Amino acid sequence: MKPASKLEKILSSGHFAVTGELSPPKSADLEMLKRHAEAMRNYVDSYNITDNQTAIVRTSSIGVAATLIRMGLEPNVQVTVRDRNRIGLQSDLLGAVSFGCRNFLCLQGDHAKFGNEPQSKNVNDIDSVQLLQAVKNMRDKGVFIGGGKLEQPLPRIFIGAVANPFADPFAYRSLRLAKKIAAGAQFIQTQSIFDLDRFEKWMEKVREMGLDKKVYIMGGIIPLKSPGACRYMQNNVPGMLIPEEIYTRIKEAQDKKKEGIRIAVETILRLREIAGVAGVHIMAIGWEEVIPEIVERSGLYPRPSLEE
Repeated sequence: MKPASKLEKILSSGHFAVTGELSPPKSADLEMLKRHAEAMRNYVDSYNITDNQTAIVRTSSIGVAATLIRMGLEPNVQVTVRDRNRIGLQSDLLGAVSFGCRNFLCLQGDHAKFGNEPQSKNVNDIDSVQLLQAVKNMRDKGVFIGGGKLEQPLPRIFIGAVANPFADPFAYRSLRLAKKIAAGAQFIQTQSIFDLDRFEKWMEKVREMGLDKKVYIMGGIIPLKSPGACRYMQNNVPGMLIPEEIYTRIKEAQDKKKEGIRIAVETILRLREIAGVAGVHIMAIGWEEVIPEIVERSGLYPRPSLEE
């Protein structure tokens, strides 16, 4: 079956893929988001649309995906199990596919207590691995979780998941990845990478298990703006491992933003040399205007243009 999406075509053709991230606003006004998306046009192969990240109420990822498709851009729809039961998850998937979404990233989602509605209930009717399996079965077998048949088969969709190479216990990280691949993950986007030595150790284990031959692994990149942002992520983001020397570089730099961009570029250049790494996912977090510069300086521009 031929690849469904541009992202799948890029990866299956052996090109080093680049994706960017867009955070929907805490309103129904998408003008700023559309400007950010337009600024990244031709610099990323597709756009991750976060699903109420950090459990904060935002415009739905599927609604934003529809806007991007109208702009001629390709979304990666993030879907968390935190907010919907299996009926809602499957229904939303069908709705997104109906208007052209072909990339889906399956996640657990941050606990509701961290967001702006801390008294809300975490649904978690199924977990992220079960969601991967459900999406795969809907696509490949034409069946819902409960066993009922879809009235019409789905077009090909590209299924993704996330991985954190830095969380403890370290030995479990590659086993968790294998479980997600077995459930249906075709591409993986990792937690942001700052400790490259530890990431390389994780990739060694991934290659030993042959997992790099079964899934496309894209390394996560967050460009740092300031020492404060660096320290916040060190102390408050679970599974985020930022070596102290990175903090020192940002703190002591005369132009801290330029140093953050430099670190991001250095990281991408090193990732390009690691066997089994198929691309990068850049999460600029409100600093989307620097993504074109990072992509260019990393030697990843212009992007491949693949014909049908």
